[in-house]
Amino acid sequence: MGPFIITFLVALFFLDMQFLWVYADELIGKGLAIHVVLELLLYASARLVNLALPLAILMSSIMTLGAMAEHQELTALKSSGMRLGRILRPLLISMMFVAGGALVFANYAWPVANLKFRTLLYSVTRKKPTLNLEDGVFYNGIDGYAIRAAKVDQETGGLQDVLIHHHGGT
Repeated sequence: MGPFIITFLVALFFLDMQFLWVYADELIGKGLAIHVVLELLLYASARLVNLALPLAILMSSIMTLGAMAEHQELTALKSSGMRLGRILRPLLISMMFVAGGALVFANYAWPVANLKFRTLLYSVTRKKPTLNLEDGVFYNGIDGYAIRAAKVDQETGGLQDVLIHHHGGT
């Protein structure tokens, strides 16, 4: 179980780093409290568990069976009359339990984490609208409006040379 836990944590770490890379421009250096960023990372990690599990199962199985083959343990077991299916039975049974746990997690915990992630990200972008504004780039995050500011001061939240375009509706 040791290689499985280690490979799961490593896979989850790499997927979390990918999440941070995607959202780095929106979250880092914008004046958000560290606990908000960590909470978003926690909810994103919960969303990434079902991606990390298959990677962990594959890598830990390869590591374990590779180590057994390197130390001639598989050869010894097969020469003593054990079939390969019987050798792999504990691996298959434990992975069935992991798959069942992943199913329960995907049905109950993942939707809650996804909802909390989207809600927190939405509230952060609504509370700090300058979070998404960039110099000279149109922001379409408000329905029916496009906003462009020539200069955005992230520290004070000040905007210079603002253009607000109302499109559609009354």
